[in-house]
Amino acid sequence: MLPGQAAHDKQQMEREGKMKTRILLSAALFVVSTGAVLAQSPSSLGKFNDWSAWSYAGNKGKVCYIHSSPSELVPSSLRHGDVSFFIRTSPSEGISNEANFVVGYPFKENSTVTVDIDGQKFTMFTQEDSAWLLNAAEEPKLLAAMKAGKKMSVSGTSRRGNATSYSYSLSGVTAASNKIITECK
Repeated sequence: MLPGQAAHDKQQMEREGKMKTRILLSAALFVVSTGAVLAQSPSSLGKFNDWSAWSYAGNKGKVCYIHSSPSELVPSSLRHGDVSFFIRTSPSEGISNEANFVVGYPFKENSTVTVDIDGQKFTMFTQEDSAWLLNAAEEPKLLAAMKAGKKMSVSGTSRRGNATSYSYSLSGVTAASNKIITECK
């Protein structure tokens, strides 16, 4: 075993455990955002320009999130399915500002997604049809960039090898995120 390999393997196992939890959570958020009926339906906290805020009763307490769909999907010739970007908070679970990107197709295995906010870039890891920040410690920085920015683009590669890109307006992010902060304590 190489020096540091055990620590790397342990980090990888922890990341995979977190990834599985995040996949389940993003699947639940996706189902909720598409209007499917669940035992705990989300309640709208309001629409803030291009973003909306929501809350629902989770197993461990109140969960709140902001959500938006892209204004532009590239290439336009492909079927992208439902595409959404979320920021979630759940104080009872110790989760604050968790970013999640969901598309309607599987990403290329072991690929990354790039979030570009007015030139400031963040990297997300992928699992099936979802992506999360590679470095969770950057979640507050991502949200701060979203609040200060005007436009956000998110790009990745599908399992079929298609390069895809999505444009988001950031109008309303600050008001929507402030709403979930006051609602989810």
